[in-house]
Amino acid sequence: MQSNPPNDAQVLALNAIAATLADQRLAERFLSLSGLAPPDLKQRAGDCSFLADFLRFLEGHEPDLLAIASAISVRPIEIVRARAALEG
Repeated sequence: MQSNPPNDAQVLALNAIAATLADQRLAERFLSLSGLAPPDLKQRAGDCSFLADFLRFLEGHEPDLLAIASAISVRPIEIVRARAALEG
């Protein structure tokens, strides 16, 4: 059984997670607030609801949203749209 390839929203969310984990301050904040550990992230990386929740986390704190949008070279609205697509 083949799995579907990731869509653009999933790829954007995964890039945002990678950028978050590459920034020590953001990584500590996310892991602390979410209660997750890095191995949990790897297990849940294919879960669209988790990816949407992660993007919602970024939306909830504008400085983080702006920092990650800049780090992955997208406009903040693209992160918001990706979250909506993942929820849809």
